[in-house]
Amino acid sequence: MKAKANEKCRIVIKIGSNVLGRKDGSLDITRMSALVDQIVELRRAGHEIILVSSGAVASGKSIMKPKNKLDLVSARQLYSAIGQVRLINQYYTLFGHYNIICGQILATKEDFGTRRHYLNQRNCMSVMIENGIIPIVNENDTISVNELMFTDNDELSGLVATMMNCRKLIILSNIDGIYNGNPSDNQSKVITEINTKKDNIEEFIQTSKSSSGRGGMQTKYNIARKIAEEGIEVIIANGKKDNILPDLFNKPETVCTRFIPSAKSTSTVKKWIAHSESFAKGEIHINDGAKEALISNKAVSLLPVGITKVVGTFEADDIVKIIDESGTQIGVGRTTFDNEAVSKLIGQNKSKPVIHYDYLYIDK
Repeated sequence: MKAKANEKCRIVIKIGSNVLGRKDGSLDITRMSALVDQIVELRRAGHEIILVSSGAVASGKSIMKPKNKLDLVSARQLYSAIGQVRLINQYYTLFGHYNIICGQILATKEDFGTRRHYLNQRNCMSVMIENGIIPIVNENDTISVNELMFTDNDELSGLVATMMNCRKLIILSNIDGIYNGNPSDNQSKVITEINTKKDNIEEFIQTSKSSSGRGGMQTKYNIARKIAEEGIEVIIANGKKDNILPDLFNKPETVCTRFIPSAKSTSTVKKWIAHSESFAKGEIHINDGAKEALISNKAVSLLPVGITKVVGTFEADDIVKIIDESGTQIGVGRTTFDNEAVSKLIGQNKSKPVIHYDYLYIDK
């Protein structure tokens, strides 16, 4: 359901590196202060705010120069270790002017990889919000390297939005939204509304990466589309515009790209499963009959009779990908058995589900 413009709700606000950084790579304290002022205004209007903020690495780069040339991983670890301290201290000071307490949460992919870690993290943020504290979330770049890294903080913000049952996810970038052409072309216009069930706009997405962060508009689009399909309104807007956050709520004419949320209701468990693809430990291949059953609108589980092959090594309760006969991934799920047990069950029709419906997410 789409939230009304002035309806009080829980919101994730993601601030990108290009919003907080100056051209010379230093932290833009003036912009940061302005955004804090706007977040406080939303809080006073009754909204619950979770902030996902980039900027640690950029902040670290502006503080020091390493003695010797560092490889990319070492440089990222060094800059983030010192930059995160400066970033959170700055937020703490700015929110402190309004007698608002903020708290730091540094996340890694592993924190979302198991249900137990996921619930622990959700409980931490819930307790903070209940006590009037603003959670400020960032990737723990000191240990998140290579396969442990999120695509960028857009992916992290999407995970947080679904985990915390938010009504809106606002992604602040340094452009007004998704354009129907190159943003630098004066003829290009912002696509103001996207219905993920009807609109196919991938041809318009610019594939270039941002200058400061790891992601780009393609990443933002992929995340926004998936989150909107789970019932959360997603907005991509220009964080460098004055008063952008209140304007998104109070001025319908504000230029941005809004993804219309799906009306379907998705359980919190399925939301977790839906975003667990990158944690998958193996693959379960199925025949066309099983695929037809899974993609139908009926609530069905994956049974051994429809399985044709098992790939990889996994334990019971691990996440696995579900692959059809053409080799296309159609979903993910949490398996009831380990890979050896599933292999022995292939083709049997008198067994409990290999993946129960409650722990199954199918892309449709």
